Amino acid sequence: MTADQLVRSSRELFDLELGRDVQRAYSLYAEQLLAWNERVNLTAITDPETIVTRHFLDSLSVKMAVTFTTGMRVVDVGTGAGFPGLPLRLVFPQIELTLLEATAKKTAFLQHLVQLLGLTNVRILTARAEDAGQDPATREKFDLALARAVAPLPVLAEYLLPLCRVGGRCVALKGEHAAAEVQSAQDALRILGGRLARIISVELPQVVETHHLVVIEKIAATPPQYPRRPGIPSKRPL
Repeated sequence: MTADQLVRSSRELFDLELGRDVQRAYSLYAEQLLAWNERVNLTAITDPETIVTRHFLDSLSVKMAVTFTTGMRVVDVGTGAGFPGLPLRLVFPQIELTLLEATAKKTAFLQHLVQLLGLTNVRILTARAEDAGQDPATREKFDLALARAVAPLPVLAEYLLPLCRVGGRCVALKGEHAAAEVQSAQDALRILGGRLARIISVELPQVVETHHLVVIEKIAATPPQYPRRPGIPSKRPL
């Protein structure tokens, strides 16, 4: 992993200073990601330099939309190999992070990594977002709900907003078609108690396309019938 690139870009892009311990944690993260990827499909990206830009820096870009405070309850929905939640947790240890992922092989990797890095305040849930959104233990319990590359925004809104408390926020990490996705999600946001706050453009080094952070405010409670049963949001988007 090109640690210098990560340190320099984190400082220049996001005003983040990565200490030695954090740098070592990122290096170990990258090593384990590549090692596990040989037997569990975690990522299509296997070039160390691209891992830095498209996984680590992309995850850290959330800092442009959020001020991370002590005790902030954060859920990363469909986290896969831990993005964007775990890279953020390495830099902001004061948050309480829940990693939500339906695939048991991926949550096994996350459990291994969290144990290896000795991280506290990280909970891993093997569950569908639709089930978590109806579970009293997790429904409307989070200050911030995150997701990257999980689903189109009309579908993603039904995954994220039921988990977020009224007054909290959702941040969706999106590609170059973010504005069009927002337009198509207007009905879903209104029904689910959300409202678009802003769209933030993110330029990453050596990445041609512009990335975007879609920031959604939770302004009203989500009606109890949402999220619908697993699979329904993607088959019949709001």
